[in-house]
Amino acid sequence: MLHSVREGVVIVDDDGTLLLANDEAHRLLGLPEDVEGRDVLDLSLDPGTAALLSSGRVATDEVHRVGDRLLAVNQRSTDRAGGPPGSVATVRDSTELRALSGRAETARERLDMLYDAGVGIGTSLDVARTAEELTELAVPRFADFATVDLFETVLAGGEPDVAGSVRRTASAGVREDAPLYPVGTQNRFVGSSPQGRSLASGRSFVEPRLAEAPGWRAQDLERSGQIVAYGIHSLITVPLRAGSLVLGVVSFWRSGKPEPFDEEELALAEELVARAAVSIDNARRYTREHGMAVTLQRSLLPRSLPEQSALEIAYRYLPAQAGVGGDWFDVLPLSGARVALVVGDVVGHGLHAAATMGRLRTAVHNFSALDLPPDELLGLLDELVGRIDQDETEDEHSAPVTGATCLYAVYDPVTRRCTVARAGHPPPALIRPDGTVEYANVPAGPPLGLGGLPFETAELEMAEGSRLVLYTDGLVEDREHDIDVGLELLRTALARAGDSPEDTCRAVLESRRPARARDDIALLVARTRALTEDRIARWEVPSDPAAVAEVRARIARKLSDWGLDELVFTTELILSELVTNAIRYGGSPIEVRMLRDRNLICEVLDSSSTSPHLRYATMNDEGGRGLFLVAQLSERWGTRYLPAGKIIWAEQPIP
Repeated sequence: MLHSVREGVVIVDDDGTLLLANDEAHRLLGLPEDVEGRDVLDLSLDPGTAALLSSGRVATDEVHRVGDRLLAVNQRSTDRAGGPPGSVATVRDSTELRALSGRAETARERLDMLYDAGVGIGTSLDVARTAEELTELAVPRFADFATVDLFETVLAGGEPDVAGSVRRTASAGVREDAPLYPVGTQNRFVGSSPQGRSLASGRSFVEPRLAEAPGWRAQDLERSGQIVAYGIHSLITVPLRAGSLVLGVVSFWRSGKPEPFDEEELALAEELVARAAVSIDNARRYTREHGMAVTLQRSLLPRSLPEQSALEIAYRYLPAQAGVGGDWFDVLPLSGARVALVVGDVVGHGLHAAATMGRLRTAVHNFSALDLPPDELLGLLDELVGRIDQDETEDEHSAPVTGATCLYAVYDPVTRRCTVARAGHPPPALIRPDGTVEYANVPAGPPLGLGGLPFETAELEMAEGSRLVLYTDGLVEDREHDIDVGLELLRTALARAGDSPEDTCRAVLESRRPARARDDIALLVARTRALTEDRIARWEVPSDPAAVAEVRARIARKLSDWGLDELVFTTELILSELVTNAIRYGGSPIEVRMLRDRNLICEVLDSSSTSPHLRYATMNDEGGRGLFLVAQLSERWGTRYLPAGKIIWAEQPIP
């Protein structure tokens, strides 16, 4: 059956071995007799055709020149619905277009033009640029002037609004002084004009003698007179069709040749426009998805940094020109004046990457509220990605998270230490106060979603004035060189940067920003500050209820020293309750700590890991109101667990 069809059929397995080529494929491709069982790349085929057949990628009406023939190739995978891995390609001869060869141009010239249209139109995903490529190809090889008018909604990425106006998107001509509507002109074509009829009916029209076409002149009497006087005498209009949608209309104008356009040339014009319409529709869809992804991404990324005192921070976010990606960053204030820094990256571009990024960013926000160590937080995030993958694998319309990385760091301005863990993410760079640069030795960890593998934490000593640099791989990865080269180039840029985080961001991007970014770049630079000893008070408390009175006295003295007499009463109540609970339910050692930061932070440490909880005491209960009082008197409160015990903390705003 395959040898009897009039199309060439080529079946190739997944390692590039040709399994079958029918008689028509032998004739069209010039294959020798003994091709079955041989590698496609060893058959002396046209390089482009051989590369397509061996790649197994999807192709639709892809034009290839073999000798004096133009072949249209379609290729699909054979492993859908459980079939064996490989691909099947059909090949048909398009050289019947030689029938157009009776005019001034030869058939070969027209075939070359169609071939050039296949490879030269649609080189970008920009609607306007694709329209320009069509007009540049048509002039002067086919027409003296060519114009493209698209619906306004199409330019914005939407579906055509047939009741709306069109905008001249592209124009090309053998001269620049033609009285045609210039690019950017907004217009509505009247129903009697060829353009109006093409837009309304989806059909092509030829006006061989414009001077005698009253319907066309009704569009703009003055301008149409100028066009005829200029010498333009013939017109072809072809609708830009994408399936059932008409995206706009292409007009081909003739002035230099005395012969008008005819029906044969109309067929060639339709073929040119059909090839361009696919690319314009692809660009339209990309514009729509890109716009939605940009909007989604901007809504998910932080609009401003939260107020905190531990770090001086600067950041940059540069989206890729290839499409919106899934990079993100965050700055999250934690209890005890600590701050968490997050940088993550979801592989891929488009809506799915942006939406997945939003889910992971929200999860990190929620997990950080639990005050977990970095390795435990990444473990929870890893489980979440695994569940997302499982859910979306079961949904044929969704795609799993094919790769995600994250780095989570917590800086404590009291101890001047930074605890870091990473899940397959590039290592952080550390700039010491003396300007030396090094990459922190943080275990890499597996990317998110693999499951079952632990993450490790590293603790960095951070002298005051050190800078921690977090980034995504778009800053250091490049197709031209290995990632180690990119890391060394980044180190060089950091060594030459100024002292401030802003100067560091500027210097890095000036030296490392590619001309055309293939991936998003997120850059976060944080310079450390320290909470000095004069803003810290700490006392050890014996496990004796009588010690609470001494704690209250020390609190009053310290707050008076800090000029915070207004907070003495509430702070005494808060710490009295927390210390009493620690003595009654916790275990030694017990320690009280107060930090004077943007807020007044009160902490009580004990050796018990029992979790306290807020409850509402009844009128007859003799206890149970301690944490309720703490919650009412403080701005926020919570529990932070340690390897040996816990800290209950509460924050009050400083007047």
